[in-house]
Amino acid sequence: MVAADGALSGSARPVSGMLTGRLSALMFMQFFVWGAWNVTLGLVMQTVGIGSLIANAFSVGPIASIVGSFLLGMAAARFLSPKMLMVTLHLVGGALLFVLPRFLTPEQGGTFVWLLLGYMILYMPTVGLANTIALKSFGERVDRFPFVRAFGTLGWIVAGLIVGWAGLSASPHIFEVAGVVSLALGLYSITLPNVEPDAPQGKSLVADVFCTEAFGLLRQRSFLVFIACATLISIPLAMYYAYASAYVGAAGIQNVGGTLAIGQMSELVFMFSMPWLYRRFGVKPLLLVGMAAWALRYALFAIGDGGTSLWAIYLGVALHGVCYDFFFVAGAIYTGNIATPKGVNAQAQGMLTLFTYGVGMLLGSQIGGLLYAQLPANPSIADWQQMWWYPAIAAAVIALLFQLTFKNDRKTEAVA
Repeated sequence: MVAADGALSGSARPVSGMLTGRLSALMFMQFFVWGAWNVTLGLVMQTVGIGSLIANAFSVGPIASIVGSFLLGMAAARFLSPKMLMVTLHLVGGALLFVLPRFLTPEQGGTFVWLLLGYMILYMPTVGLANTIALKSFGERVDRFPFVRAFGTLGWIVAGLIVGWAGLSASPHIFEVAGVVSLALGLYSITLPNVEPDAPQGKSLVADVFCTEAFGLLRQRSFLVFIACATLISIPLAMYYAYASAYVGAAGIQNVGGTLAIGQMSELVFMFSMPWLYRRFGVKPLLLVGMAAWALRYALFAIGDGGTSLWAIYLGVALHGVCYDFFFVAGAIYTGNIATPKGVNAQAQGMLTLFTYGVGMLLGSQIGGLLYAQLPANPSIADWQQMWWYPAIAAAVIALLFQLTFKNDRKTEAVA
């Protein structure tokens, strides 16, 4: 079906190798930008003497998810072309990335956090928008999505390897690396498929702006439980993003960026198996395995050290593929399946981003900050081990709650 503005609807868009390649390049750059600075930011801040602000710095992303994903990712996607939003947000955001390094000092650390918040308000909506463009472009062939999303993981890996090999893991210059690719992605986005915004449902402007149709999906019990558990599991997730780099550095590992990229390498392996696993097992087993993997990962961190148990650190990092793919990638597909019949795919993806990268990670960043504040100024590996038991237990409890409360109708997954 062709829209009035010439855009193809998702159900009518043909799937070709060229389209898959274009969307793969989109995902590669989308997550390269984030991975270039996010992975080792905690180590950078500790190195320049503003470790006490790590929790605040990793809270701005969740706050931006709440603000940006709602206003730009959900509401604006109703009225504006998703690809033009991508162009604007990445070009402006890329320029801001070049400004950030000069404020990474003890004297201007507070200003750095505020500027980072401004950048993240621009960036976070693009995560949901990229998913929306890919899913709508593929139409009913959503089984192609994990393959394309795998290139996002590859982008994150390449970013980490470049930062590590260049010796920039503890350097403010990580933002400039991200800035170059952000500007390139902004220009590249002009060429993306011109997918339709979500069609208005004939309700009031207020209903459109506040995305009542997307929130209405929460009336389905299974989707409500999924969103609740996705929010809760994002709490321990935030602690990994904020403090894993400092922990790995404390263990005596020199190439922190390259080591943490092992997690994305494993993510890439599992990403390619996701379509078959989703069709074979459905959403619940995948989500449950993902949450259980988070508990196991943190338990491994709690026993890992710089000596004979160094293997536990590497294994914990390598589990990232199971942790992320089995929950967040499967969850994005599940959300699309629930939202597509209602015509609110972009809003629903934005809502998922809001609750996970927004509410959940905001709580996780602040809780992690409270736990980090109990550590000495220069934590030893033993100090870190004690801290990791908290998210390990939390993830195990969340997995148990999910197992007991989530019941899904496989018919809703038929499109996958």
